[in-house]
Amino acid sequence: MATALRASQMTEAEWEARQQLAACYRVFDHLGWSEMIYNHITLKVPDEEGAFLINPFGLHFSEVKASNLVKIDIDGNKLDDSPYPVNRAGFVQHALFHRHLPDAHCIAHTHTTAGMAVSSVEGGLQPVNFYACNFAGQIAYHDFEGVTVRDEEGERLLANLGEKRVMLLRNHGILVMGRTVPEAFIMHWALQRACEIQVATASMGTPLVVSDEVVAVHQRDLHMAQVPGGPGAADFAAMVRLVDRTDKSWRD
Repeated sequence: MATALRASQMTEAEWEARQQLAACYRVFDHLGWSEMIYNHITLKVPDEEGAFLINPFGLHFSEVKASNLVKIDIDGNKLDDSPYPVNRAGFVQHALFHRHLPDAHCIAHTHTTAGMAVSSVEGGLQPVNFYACNFAGQIAYHDFEGVTVRDEEGERLLANLGEKRVMLLRNHGILVMGRTVPEAFIMHWALQRACEIQVATASMGTPLVVSDEVVAVHQRDLHMAQVPGGPGAADFAAMVRLVDRTDKSWRD
């Protein structure tokens, strides 16, 4: 009853956005990308300028629901009566990109083992596997400056990102931005797979580096292997169905 009342107090578009973002948190958790109560996926609230959704600070990804996501403004101030705080270390970075990049509707940042490992070696991600070839020439890098709570770091983050929408934060982890939740999900998934395989390959010997010419052909033809519906739409829907088989509480 409480959930139904809360849903009735917002627009249908906001409730749908909340459900999609909550589902994304559960999918990330299912795939092993949770990091205690830390890390974040943020999403713009449709048709409401300067409003965003973020996970409640203190809850595990597996506990996130549509109703307990926190609605905040571009400065991280709460716009609803949520009893949960907002992690400044999470939103300072996200707010920067949401503020300056109109197409960054959904932003995900994680500390996965593989993502942190690849971000912590000289050269970062290398074109040594199928998924890594997706990202050749498309990844930005930003040097580690400590926990991201200082606004003044923003200028350097933006400068290093440039026109790219995928970044490896050196010694820190993965940052991806999408025009939709499914697009951000599939970029993170592919980058995570690329990192996992690079870590595994490095343990076996000298990796085979794919030539620039083959990478160009690979990136040119990638669209032919995509399902209609937009980047990541079918992939994300499949993962939501998988999560639903064991727990649908994210919908509340």
